[in-house]
Amino acid sequence: MHNNNHNLTRKELTETLANQLGFSQSNCSQIVDCFLDNMKQSMMEGESIKLVHFGTFTVRNKSPRRGRNPRTGETITIKRRQAVSFRPSKKLREQVNN
Repeated sequence: MHNNNHNLTRKELTETLANQLGFSQSNCSQIVDCFLDNMKQSMMEGESIKLVHFGTFTVRNKSPRRGRNPRTGETITIKRRQAVSFRPSKKLREQVNN
C-alpha cells in the first residue's frame, strides 16, 4: 500500500508486472508504455476510456472564463481548453473509502 507522499511510477508498474507475471522487465516496460500510449492517443482523439470496476477517463471542453493571476492580482481570461477528467467507478470509490 502506498502512502500519500508517494507517486506510483512507470518503473514500479513495470517491476510489479514482471514480478507477478514472470515476464522480463523489458517486455513489461513495453506493455506499460503501449497501454499508456494507447490511452493517451484515445484521449487526444476526444474518446472516453472506460475501465470496468476502475473508472472512466473523459476529455471535457472547458469554456473560457475570467480568472485572476494570484501573483499580481490581475484579472485575466482563461482560454477555451480541453481537460482530462477521471471519474472512479462505484466499486473503486467504495474500496478507497474502506
